[in-house]
Amino acid sequence: MATVVVVEDDARLRAALVRGLVQLGHDVEAVDRGMPGLERTVADPPDVVVLDLGLPDVDGSEWLRMIRGVSQVPVIVATARDDEREIVRVLDLGADDYIVKPFSASQLDARVRAVLRRVAGDEHHSELRVGDLAVNVRAREARLAGRPLDLTRLEFDLLAYLAARPGEVVSRRQLLSEVWHQPWSSGERTVDVHLSWLRRKLGETAAEPRYLHTVRGVGVKLTAPA
Repeated sequence: MATVVVVEDDARLRAALVRGLVQLGHDVEAVDRGMPGLERTVADPPDVVVLDLGLPDVDGSEWLRMIRGVSQVPVIVATARDDEREIVRVLDLGADDYIVKPFSASQLDARVRAVLRRVAGDEHHSELRVGDLAVNVRAREARLAGRPLDLTRLEFDLLAYLAARPGEVVSRRQLLSEVWHQPWSSGERTVDVHLSWLRRKLGETAAEPRYLHTVRGVGVKLTAPA
């Protein structure tokens, strides 16, 4: 059972989600506006927040910016906006998952359980080291030879995922599924762009790699420099 706060202004959908999640064993509280939801989340953090983007008092994107300034509580965005650029933007802002309406309570329950498994795994592997690269998962901090790396949320998630599997070749399909939580049909371009940005911040290029090595036709792996 998880403690879930649902921030959704559509009364019918809100009631259906609460009813469905309760039937599936969760402890659910629902609010119809963003600011009360933010205050509730900060005062007594739940296990996960389900957040609509189209709220009457504050846009969900701004809500994410505010909560990420004070908390790392897992947030699943639940919205009708299905544009790929919007999905990437919202995940970069701090969402842990993104689900497009319409969806069932069972599907949302599966997303909640998946997010909580990742959080539990992150806490278990809180400090990751590969060569001079140190990734603190719980603090969401990364350092290279003692120097802090200024990473976006998705860049950090991508680095942490690879750092937890040093030397293992990970496919782009796997990265898109496990880091972006998106189907392969969303395209590999998103993965390649973020890998390029991450390489730049690690002080390397695809032509002259140090940590991030492309295995042609297979994927990418993170290894310590020789």
